Amino acid sequence: MTRFSALLLPLLLCTATAQAAELTASVDRSRLNSGETVELTLETSDVTQFGKPDLTPLEPFFEVRGTRQVNQLNTLNGDNRATTRWIITLLPKENGSVVIPPLQLGDVQSQPITVQVVESDTRAEKNNPNPVFIEVSLDQSSVYVQAQAILTLRIYHSVSLYDDSSLTPLQIADARIEQLGDMRTYEKDINGVRHGVIEMRYAIYPQHSGLLLIAPQTFSATLVDTQPSQDATAQGPKPGKLLRVNSAEIALTVKPKPLTYPADAPWLPARSLSLSESWNPEPEHIQVGDSLTRSLTLKVEGLASSQLPALPGTEANGLRRYPDQPVLSNQSGERGLIGSREEREALVPSRSGSIELPTVDVVWWNTFEDHLEHTSLPARTLQVANNPSLQVDTPAGTLQANAVDNDVLWWWKLSTLILACTTLLGFGLWWRARWQPAVHRAAQTGPSPRTLLDDIKRACQANDPQATRQALDAWARQQPETLADMAARFVPLSDALDGLNGALYSETGQHWQGEDLWRAIRTIPAAERVQDPVGDSGLPPLYPK
Repeated sequence: MTRFSALLLPLLLCTATAQAAELTASVDRSRLNSGETVELTLETSDVTQFGKPDLTPLEPFFEVRGTRQVNQLNTLNGDNRATTRWIITLLPKENGSVVIPPLQLGDVQSQPITVQVVESDTRAEKNNPNPVFIEVSLDQSSVYVQAQAILTLRIYHSVSLYDDSSLTPLQIADARIEQLGDMRTYEKDINGVRHGVIEMRYAIYPQHSGLLLIAPQTFSATLVDTQPSQDATAQGPKPGKLLRVNSAEIALTVKPKPLTYPADAPWLPARSLSLSESWNPEPEHIQVGDSLTRSLTLKVEGLASSQLPALPGTEANGLRRYPDQPVLSNQSGERGLIGSREEREALVPSRSGSIELPTVDVVWWNTFEDHLEHTSLPARTLQVANNPSLQVDTPAGTLQANAVDNDVLWWWKLSTLILACTTLLGFGLWWRARWQPAVHRAAQTGPSPRTLLDDIKRACQANDPQATRQALDAWARQQPETLADMAARFVPLSDALDGLNGALYSETGQHWQGEDLWRAIRTIPAAERVQDPVGDSGLPPLYPK
């Protein structure tokens, strides 16, 4: 094991060194005018490399104006990574396609890069004697409405400037403006005089047809005073001169949308357009219930991503669709903005068999060739297989599922019927009990009411208060109301009872006459409403008849 580790360690070190030993080359721009410089950047992360790249292969094609070295130490996830950059300013010696040859640094070599050097119209530059002036230009004199026009603004200065320079913001009525990349700085020879150049590029999208005027832009800067000071005691340079220069007004002709463009299609004026799709996973072997992610990407040269329309969704029978939010991005290039719109959607097949996906078609206007174009993705067919784990579209599974459903449904029907019968039976019993007394009347015992009345009559006719009282009490116990209630609603009975009580509890009892009491008993009126024995209280009367 120790011997194997000893052999493996040098191999890993050699692999790591080979991966780190790279020299990458890049330029700040790939298209420039004659007389302008370009910056070549060489970068390596190999800490074992010392010295400088060999620039000898550049001499036949470029003039090396300057070289500076930048060392950086970056920390990522706790790992330190050292990089070294060489920034080389080059002036091409000829026009056309010029190749920056591979450069050597130790054992590694950079890749070649091709730049385009275009012959520029230097008449305005040569005729301008000012040390600072502005050049403004458009890539084309006329564009369609909402199409892209590139405005390039260059500030030339043959004198040194302080860092307090400023440029008024570009504002154009009825037009959208997008800045293309960052500000560029380089050098250019004009009549043998080296000028520094500050370049700004903008993408302009006119919103209305007609003539669009781009107002002059103002550049302000302070010149560095390079004259020697006359005062020997003065400390530092004298304050420089504040200088302001304006660009020329420039006009752009905006054409309306062509009449041949379809009225129901979104207006897409672009230099080029591409439409692509990708799947994750690939829809080669899919089953019912599987989830597929389909990504449609629309990439347009000459429009911002915010100007791109939504792509049609995947509508197909047997396919459930779950769209995601679109992903928008912009990329700045030499020919302006490249906007892209990516739309993702999850697709889940709900049945087996063939599922047809329709054609995706995008209509657009080719501004480079000036004609209508269609870019499409062809229709395709998805072959969806059965999923055994889901038991979908399987006859045996369908029969089994139907049998289980029938059994469950039969039990539900039986339980529902039993519940309905018990509910009806309970309601019937409640209705019957509603009309029954809570307590059944006890069977009547003792003498009948007629016999008790005869006893009261004989006692009253005999003028016997004691016998009358006993017979009256026996009779009252079988009445629906008490003697007090009857006396309260019938005054003659009340008077007669007062006379009876006076005879019972006084010395005049031997002279009591019972004729008035018997007359009151016989003529007592019936009560207006006798309470039902099983009424609100649910109890029978105290003295049932």
